[in-house]
Amino acid sequence: MNLKQGDLQYCKKIFKQHSSSYYFATKFFNKRIREATIVLYSFFRLPDEIVDNPDYEDEKKIREELKDFKQKWKQAYASGNSDSPVLRATQAVFKKYDIPYEYSESFLKAMIQDTRKKRYKAYGELEKYMYGSAGVVGLMMSYVIGFTDKQALEYAKKLGYAMQMSNFLRDIQEDYVERDRIYLPQNDLDRFNVAEKDIENEIVNQDFKDLIKFEIKRTRKLYKQSKKGIVMLKKEGRYPVKLALVLYRKYLDKIESKNYDVYNSNISLSIWDKLTSLLRAIRI
Repeated sequence: MNLKQGDLQYCKKIFKQHSSSYYFATKFFNKRIREATIVLYSFFRLPDEIVDNPDYEDEKKIREELKDFKQKWKQAYASGNSDSPVLRATQAVFKKYDIPYEYSESFLKAMIQDTRKKRYKAYGELEKYMYGSAGVVGLMMSYVIGFTDKQALEYAKKLGYAMQMSNFLRDIQEDYVERDRIYLPQNDLDRFNVAEKDIENEIVNQDFKDLIKFEIKRTRKLYKQSKKGIVMLKKEGRYPVKLALVLYRKYLDKIESKNYDVYNSNISLSIWDKLTSLLRAIRI
């Protein structure tokens, strides 16, 4: 793999700055997998930052910046040359592990979609978005780790969806207040009589609690299904994936422990949470 140390160090700075739970889990990969993971995370982070923390409010400009990033990535992938350390490193990882280029296209498509689409009618519609924003992350990681059965890819997508849903539930307030986004499906809100005004006013009544319970149940089912694919990964990559699963699933436990009040509670993982997860991951 033609991965330059300077480019890798640049990616490491991005990784450590923006990740916590995921960074903790990846420390248990061997050097080969960990370095590739750091690079891929940095690639995901750059367009994600353009969307979530832009320098301006004009969404047309944000889309233009994303499209520019997409074009630069296309050129870097084809040539191996770029002014960006992240794109140079990502090209090296993609080529080394034969990661399908279409996964990156789906990811960037989802990032561009975030500038246009703020609501989702049903879970099926949301899942199509999550394929690009999270499912392909699991797919790329599967290629880096290696797998013995292609069915592992289906389970990797489910783990991506589960981890994304954990984030959505944890970040309901932040997504709405800072980005005017509601990722919970509209038909789920309707089913439990939760109006958008309730989210705006941060109302935690029984209807809202029942809604969150329903979404947690759906997400836990995804985690359970995804576990079947871990044994299909090469052995050296299994434990960190298990640990990531345990850590992100723990956000659901945290929400429950706060009586489903995601507005006025700190839904984060402590050092103790992370340490206890080390043992729990062994048992999966």
